[in-house]
Amino acid sequence: MSTTAWMPIPAYLALESRFQRLYRFEHLASIVGWDQAANMPPNGNEARAAAMAELDTLMHAQRTDPALKALLDRAENEPLTPDQRANLREMRRDWRGANALPAALVERRTLATARCEHAWRQQRPANDWASFVENFRPVVQIAREEAMHLADATGLMPYDALMDRFEPGMTSADVERVFGDLKTWLPDLIRTVQARQQAEPPVLQPVGPFPLSQQKALSLAMMQRLGFDFDGGRLDESTHPFSGGVPEDVRLTTRYAVDNLMSSLMGTVHETGHACYEQNLPREWLGQPLARARSYGLHESQSLSFEMQLGAHPGFVAQLVPLMVEHFGAQPAFTVENLTRLATRVEPGLIRVEADEVTYPAHVILRFEIERALIEGAIDVADIPALWDEKMAAYLGRDTRGDYRNGPMQDVHWPSGSFGYFPCYTLGAMYAAQWFATMRRQMPDLDERIAAGDLNPMFDWLKDHIWRQGARWETPELTRRASGEALNPAHFRAHLEGRYLG
Repeated sequence: MSTTAWMPIPAYLALESRFQRLYRFEHLASIVGWDQAANMPPNGNEARAAAMAELDTLMHAQRTDPALKALLDRAENEPLTPDQRANLREMRRDWRGANALPAALVERRTLATARCEHAWRQQRPANDWASFVENFRPVVQIAREEAMHLADATGLMPYDALMDRFEPGMTSADVERVFGDLKTWLPDLIRTVQARQQAEPPVLQPVGPFPLSQQKALSLAMMQRLGFDFDGGRLDESTHPFSGGVPEDVRLTTRYAVDNLMSSLMGTVHETGHACYEQNLPREWLGQPLARARSYGLHESQSLSFEMQLGAHPGFVAQLVPLMVEHFGAQPAFTVENLTRLATRVEPGLIRVEADEVTYPAHVILRFEIERALIEGAIDVADIPALWDEKMAAYLGRDTRGDYRNGPMQDVHWPSGSFGYFPCYTLGAMYAAQWFATMRRQMPDLDERIAAGDLNPMFDWLKDHIWRQGARWETPELTRRASGEALNPAHFRAHLEGRYLG
C-alpha cells in the first residue's frame, strides 16, 4: 500500500483497498493456472476448469460492484499525487473492461478455454485438427462476443477492442501500417541474408543426446547469470513455455527435447526476460494496477531484449560457452564463433517460437492477419488451414498442407482465447531494438561491457526506464521518456541490417 503526505482521501483509499483484495485473488488464479499447465494430472481438468470459472466469476463480481463507479468518480476530485492519479487511471481502465462483459460470458470463457487448451495438449501431437475444432469453435464464438461487448464499451472495432486489452491505445490500423512497411523490405532481407550465409562454411549443430536433467541445470545457471531471483520464483516444464505468477512469486516454464539443446535454452532466456521484468516492478505499489506492466508489447520487449538483442550477442555467447562445456562437456560446436553463427542463422521454419529474429515477424504477421479476419467474421474456423498454408507459402516459402501440428495448432494462444496478443511480439522486438539503440547512444561502451561479462549496465538501464516504471505512464509516454522518441520501427530495421549485413 502506498503512503502519502496529503490529507486523507477516503474514496481513493477505499479503491486501493479493493484493488489490493483483487490482487490477492489474481495471485491465487495465477498459481492455479500455472499448476494446471505444469503439474495437474489429466483427469483433474474438468474440476479445475470449474474452480477457475468460479474464481473468475468472483473477481468479475468484485470489479463490477456498482459502488466502484461512485468511488472512481469521487476519487477524480480528490487531491492525489501524480502516481496516485496514474493508479486511478489504470483502475478505471480495469473497471471499464470488466463492466463491458456479462458475468455469464466470463464464466463460459474460462470453461471453454480450459477445455480447449487441455485437449490441445494431446490433439496437437496427434495432428488431430478435426477434434481440435470441436473445442475451438466455442472459444472463437465467445471471443467474438467479448469483442462486440468491448467494442460497444470503447467505441473501437471488435478486433481492436480485444487487442486493446494487451496493447492499450494501439489499433489494428496502426499495426497494419507497421506490418505493411515490414512487408516491403523483410522478404528481400531474408533472401539476402540467406544467400550470404549459404556461401559461408556450414554451422555445426550441437550433438546430443542432452539429458533433460542437465538441460535444466544449465537453464538454472543461465537464469542466475541473467539476474533471476530464485527466492521469488521457480522454473518448471509445460507444453508451451510461459511466464506467470505474481512479482513476489514468479513462475516460468520451458520445454526440453533430448536432441535439441538450443531450443530449450533460448526459450528459458526468453521467459527469464519476462520474469525479471515482473520481479522488478515497483515494489512500493504491489497490489495496485500501477505496479503492473503497462502493455504486453513492453513485456515482450523485455523477453526479446534478453533472447534476441542479448542472446545472439557475441559477448553474451562467450559467457554461455563455459556453462555449456561445464554441463555437457566440450565439443566442436561449443565455440563462441560457431554458437554466434548458430544464434544468427536465418532459415525460414514452421515453428514460431524457434524462429530466428529475421523471419520471426513473418510468423506474427500471418497470425495477426488470420485472427483479425476470424474475429471480424470474414473467415470461419474451417478456413484457417487453407489460409495458413497460403500465407506460409507466400511469407516463408514453406509447405504446411496437412501439417496442423506445426501449422495452426502450434501455439497455445488461440486455444486459450488470447486473440489480439500476437502483434505484441513484433512490437516488442521493435521496442527492444529501440531500447538497445538508446543504451548504445547513452553508453558507447555497452558492447565492450557485455563482452567483458558485465551485464549490469543493461540491467540497470532496463530497471530505471522500464521495469520500475510499471504502468505509471501510458505506453507512448513511457517510450518517449525511455528513448527520447515514440516507437520508431526504423531502429528494428537498422538492428537487423547491422547484425546480418554489417
